[in-house]
Amino acid sequence: MGTAPGEQVLGGLLRVSTPFVFFTGKGGVGKTSTASATAIGLAEAGHRVLVVSTDPASNLDEVLETRAGRDPQPVSGVPGLFVMNIDPNQAASQYRDKVLGPYRDALPASAVEQIEEQLSGACTVEIAAFNEFVALLTDPEIRERFAYVVFDTAPTGHTLRLLSLPSAWSDFLATNPGGASCIGPLAEMGAQQERYAAAMQALADPEQTTLALVSRPEHGALVEAGRASAELRDLGIRNQRLIVNGMFTPTCDDDPLARAWQQRAQDALEAMPESLAEVTEIETVPLLPELPLGVQGLRAMLHPEPVTQSASTVPVPLPVGAATDLRALVDEVAASGRGLVMALGKGGVGKTTVASAVAVALARRGLAVTLTTTDPAAHLDTTLGEGVGDLEVTRIDPVAETAAYTESVLAEAGANLDEQGRALLVEDLRSPCTEEIAVFHAFARTVAAASDRIVVVDTAPTGHTLLLLDASRSYQRQLSQQTGQAPPAEAVELLDRLTNPDYTRIMLVSLPEATPVHEAAALQNDLARAGIKPFAWVINQSLAAACPTEPLLLARAASEHRYLAEVATEHAERTAVLPWHAAAPIGADRLARLAHGDH
Repeated sequence: MGTAPGEQVLGGLLRVSTPFVFFTGKGGVGKTSTASATAIGLAEAGHRVLVVSTDPASNLDEVLETRAGRDPQPVSGVPGLFVMNIDPNQAASQYRDKVLGPYRDALPASAVEQIEEQLSGACTVEIAAFNEFVALLTDPEIRERFAYVVFDTAPTGHTLRLLSLPSAWSDFLATNPGGASCIGPLAEMGAQQERYAAAMQALADPEQTTLALVSRPEHGALVEAGRASAELRDLGIRNQRLIVNGMFTPTCDDDPLARAWQQRAQDALEAMPESLAEVTEIETVPLLPELPLGVQGLRAMLHPEPVTQSASTVPVPLPVGAATDLRALVDEVAASGRGLVMALGKGGVGKTTVASAVAVALARRGLAVTLTTTDPAAHLDTTLGEGVGDLEVTRIDPVAETAAYTESVLAEAGANLDEQGRALLVEDLRSPCTEEIAVFHAFARTVAAASDRIVVVDTAPTGHTLLLLDASRSYQRQLSQQTGQAPPAEAVELLDRLTNPDYTRIMLVSLPEATPVHEAAALQNDLARAGIKPFAWVINQSLAAACPTEPLLLARAASEHRYLAEVATEHAERTAVLPWHAAAPIGADRLARLAHGDH
């Protein structure tokens, strides 16, 4: 695996002949930059190219430094390249207004509120995005005008399976306002089934569509790429390539951080998921000194130059007031003596590590602590060892909790549905929202059983889920139409406590990079809708705080400054910046050192 000397980065992808190229992968792996660089490479080879984002949090404008809208706009400096930025939130909003219109005066306000929240989830927005995919994939004018259409996002298997069910095209949601939770603007597509079928055919045709799975050389990102690969292959989308973004080769051997960085990547690639074995081609993109922005930066991604020590790679100071440990945050939690600490953030940012470090630090101060994790790879009970004080570790199995929750909903809400309606409900219950609600119920039981302890949780629901549960609770208080999704008593109690800042402290965990920071900011806005304000931000795995000496890592550290400053000045009242460690923070002693800053 790898790019031979002199060979253009992404050279294989730039030789594809399919008119459609989709990029998919976990947040923060570099989908937008690799998609944009590919689009530039194709345009500079003489083709007319359209690059499109349907991500509601798209940073395509920022990466290409071009203001994009719903119509193709030319990209300055790259003849033949055009960009579009479609916000599916707008389509989802229009659909919400249309669905709710007839009900606003006919149903109680709480029922309308519940439907509105059901139609505000990530799945609804994703289906709205797919609606936009369908329009572009089947538009003859687009096909005639452009040789290539590059999408920096791709639909998930859940969306494609959902849309494959006949009942999905009915007014199921409108007639079952307490049932399905993420059908979204499907009824808007009801008259477009032929276009949907044509789009599915184009996606599955290896002569028309290439799927680029983007990953970092990291375990979590590769697992996510493997899961997406298998899921989409099962749906017939088999023309897949893997792009491993961020391969690092040290230019000096006297920096232990650099050696550890390289070793971790090698270990992750050697343990690559078996589901990626059927990917037709694997390409690598070298680690760059900073996020590629603008046409020149993206061209440099295709033709990277070695980094040497220079004035631009000297260390930069952290934002004023930012700690490099969790000591002050732990002090504040410890002073209360009880309550709930929740680590919230996207997958792969280190929620379990931060939650474990906080729990160990609290327990070593003599406090009674319950640490609850949903991470099956955490193995906390075996690695924490002795000398942690009164620390109890419990585990929530998301798979088992989701299965039990799904079974209960099907037994009650699905009892009176016909075969097609039940199949649709089953697929709807496969949405990420379902797991989030099931896990919320499980950790509500844990919190209720540990009322005299400090409970630290490595997962947290989104504002959408909290509002959905709260809306469901209000709705059911007034109506007797039970659907089986009623929050249990301990969940109702926890819903009330979550908005109490003296009881619940949420730590938003992020990496010092554009996408993780912006996704965490979106989560913060989401929680604000539920009346919850995060207690602090924790920026994990910072190179700026680790002070490397290898030139490329030093340059990466300098590039973190803008995102650290953004968090400190725009998003957070309290900020902790934890350094990247050569030794993974596993075990009680290393976790305690991470919390206390004994690096």
